[in-house]
Amino acid sequence: MDRRTLLLILVAALGYFVDIYDLVLFNVGEARKPGVHPGVGHPDIKSTGITLFNIQMLGMLVGGILWGVWGDRKGRITVLFGSILLYSLANIANAFTYDITSYAIVRFIAGVGLAGELGAGITLIAETMPREKRGYGTMIIVTVGALGAVFASLVGGHGQGISAAIENVTGHALMNWQVAYVVGGSMGLLLLALRVGTFESGLFKRTQEADVQRGSLKMLFLDRTRALRYLACILIGVPIWYVIGALVALSQDVFIPEFGIDTSSLDADGLKNINGTAIRYCYIGLSIGDLLSGLLSQWQRSRRKVIILYLVLNLVLTLIFLFGLHGASIATYNWVCLLLGMATGYWVIFATVASEQFGTNLRSTVAITAPNFVRGSVWPITTVIGLLVGSMGNVWSALVVGLVCIGGAFWAVLHTSETFSTDMDFVER
Repeated sequence: MDRRTLLLILVAALGYFVDIYDLVLFNVGEARKPGVHPGVGHPDIKSTGITLFNIQMLGMLVGGILWGVWGDRKGRITVLFGSILLYSLANIANAFTYDITSYAIVRFIAGVGLAGELGAGITLIAETMPREKRGYGTMIIVTVGALGAVFASLVGGHGQGISAAIENVTGHALMNWQVAYVVGGSMGLLLLALRVGTFESGLFKRTQEADVQRGSLKMLFLDRTRALRYLACILIGVPIWYVIGALVALSQDVFIPEFGIDTSSLDADGLKNINGTAIRYCYIGLSIGDLLSGLLSQWQRSRRKVIILYLVLNLVLTLIFLFGLHGASIATYNWVCLLLGMATGYWVIFATVASEQFGTNLRSTVAITAPNFVRGSVWPITTVIGLLVGSMGNVWSALVVGLVCIGGAFWAVLHTSETFSTDMDFVER
């Protein structure tokens, strides 16, 4: 592997690190706590937090389409750095918003920016690395990226130390939630300095010279076979965000009280940061799971076998989470969150499969939109769970929706072709 390819992997991995940092920041940081953020931290903080998170997800859905089409028409590199620049600036701006309206607008803009980085990085790696080794490249990107959530939890819960350092240098004090956003935006801007030496995909350059449509949504959706292939790519990833967005992210508001989890061992700071801790454990597990799934995929020379294995583990751990934690200690709860994260750690395989299923003229569109539609699935998942809670309760409503998500993923992987070591030099016509 040459130096330029290593640099490309480094940039994509660090970009995804900042991406995930931003994506989970609101759920783990001080910004959603009453009395901390004027206008946002009001008594109805739970519903406000869900609304703002959904607005960010809406931005990601819009951004996924815009960046995906742009990547196939104008190039992958422009998406990689354009998206990093947009969400970095939005993060810094977010630190200085003081009402719900401005906060929501900036979260939408950040969502648009966050939508492009991962898919562009995966596409570049898939098109530049040797066919039998590209899985290692995507594995590094996603494994490093998942640790961004761990860092977000640490900064969101302990930003006072950074705030004190900033005050010593500038003479101006920042609150924890401001520090968290400034740190995220600054990391992204620093990352842009690494763009020197990165390069555009050779396959994309050749496609530019060919007589073929690029980034056409009509080609993707109006052809039945192609549309079903695309739907399968999305459904494979939905269980990942069912676990993250509907189980772990609702720990503090729903499942900790529902299961009667013993939190007596926690001090005041621990009680304030229950959600952040659960998400941190989950993403540590996700990072480990992504590393292992990437290695297993390379050793088994198969994407599909590994996904099926992880879906089985996902189902088992979901049942343990929903029915085996009543009266457990908070330590046990967090360890189960870590295991759940490991069982959903096939994001690297999911993203790689999406990039490998389609030709060069639609590859960016699919690789960028599919992860964002999966992330956006949190919206209908949590909505349906909310609708069922009244008649079924928290546990059974979560189980029913989980079975649908995991069942859909099993169907999808069985209707997806094996793409390990396939040649990426082809187009859709």
